[in-house]
Amino acid sequence: MLSILKKPLTIVLLVLVIDQALKVWVKTHMMLGEEFSVIGNWFMIHFIENNGMAFGMELAGKFGKVILSVFRIIAVIGIGYYLHQLSKKNAPTGLIVSISLVLAGAIGNIIDSAFYGMIFNDSYPQVASLFPAEGGYASFLHGKVVDMFYFPLLEGTFPEWMPFWGGDHYVFFRPVFNVADSAITIGIVIILLFQRKYFKENN
Repeated sequence: MLSILKKPLTIVLLVLVIDQALKVWVKTHMMLGEEFSVIGNWFMIHFIENNGMAFGMELAGKFGKVILSVFRIIAVIGIGYYLHQLSKKNAPTGLIVSISLVLAGAIGNIIDSAFYGMIFNDSYPQVASLFPAEGGYASFLHGKVVDMFYFPLLEGTFPEWMPFWGGDHYVFFRPVFNVADSAITIGIVIILLFQRKYFKENN
């Protein structure tokens, strides 16, 4: 059994270690809203937190937060079961890698939502501490997801003649995301690109 799951488990654990190590470093070294340049002005580490989904999208309110967290947990169980079945059927390596990336990303963000509120204090107006004496900033399942990758590749103003957005300032790529988000996105893109090959071989 372990030999069958060796490949997906290795991918999931590797992504989780990188994702969580970077998030913990950001939480314990940066204050909310701080940033620094990695490459010029187009690759930044910019620390933000969000209550919800990938790339800063979220459901409003504490109730929405719990719904999203429970949905994530159910989704992870389903994806994990599907990955186990694929591994038993000796599915294409690319499909197993892709599903493993999606699973790892989902687990990575669940960890933030479930536990970060309990093990960290607020990141503003201070740098957060791990396991603070006064306790965390939120209860179980009410933690915030840590994001840090920011790629403002293009920035400018839409021309005045353009409908709806004329004169508005724009930034591309505006969303701030993390390693877990990247893993989910890469996994889904690979599946979409090679779906005919993967699912034909898997039938």
